[in-house]
Amino acid sequence: MLRIADTRTGRLVEIPAAPRRLLRGHVHLSGLDPDARDGTGLGPGHLRVLLIGDVLARTAELHGLQVVTVLSTPRLTDDRYRALDRVMAVLGIHPPVVVGAHHPDAALGGPADVHVVARDADPSDAADGLRVEVGPVATAPLDEGAPGSLLPPVRPDEAAADDADPLAVRLLLLGRPYGTPTTVTGEALSEARRTLRRWRRQVADWAREPSRPIPDDLLRRSHTALVDDLGVHTVLGMLDDVAERPDVPPGAKFETFAHLDRVLGLDLARDIGR
Repeated sequence: MLRIADTRTGRLVEIPAAPRRLLRGHVHLSGLDPDARDGTGLGPGHLRVLLIGDVLARTAELHGLQVVTVLSTPRLTDDRYRALDRVMAVLGIHPPVVVGAHHPDAALGGPADVHVVARDADPSDAADGLRVEVGPVATAPLDEGAPGSLLPPVRPDEAAADDADPLAVRLLLLGRPYGTPTTVTGEALSEARRTLRRWRRQVADWAREPSRPIPDDLLRRSHTALVDDLGVHTVLGMLDDVAERPDVPPGAKFETFAHLDRVLGLDLARDIGR
């Protein structure tokens, strides 16, 4: 069963409450910047909230739950909605059922089980259910442009170059416990890109070898990390270790990376056959 720490109490809570198998999630975006240069109004903290909502849903689905998610936003222009859709697409975020929901309970079919919010946010419609607060993100000046601008100007239907891969932003923002404040630097972003290139190259190489089952200890430890308060950062560390372990056959490494990428959403199998 999926267990998440309720920010209000600090205690791990099972969601959804047994025996129901449907998880209702409500992701809140607030405080969008109307003067943002990229036209979305989204800062790095907003991206992190969106990503944690996505990982929560992916983790629940990996463990056999059905998930319905709504995304609440301030009133947006049509251009802003399209920009938000683009951002979610390039970050690999599964689209929520409803965006900009004004009556989320109706869209969810009942009260939300969990609310994902930024730490400094206080949405009026998050009184019930478990509350997950996502830590703030600061940015140092990046080589790509102005501080706070993390995403390159790529279209979701275009293949991003390795040096402008938006999924490196996803990897970087998932690399720390979700409630921990973090600072994004140009050096950290470059390292995330190098990691993605290396993992994708390795996955493509391992795919040529005979398939092998995921070792029981790896499967158990990774799933335990995920279901106990979304320990995605722990899983990322495990993958780095698995990639270099001589006792794990290449086919088992491939299956491990492919399986966990269902939650990570990093498109690790992208280079197979290239």
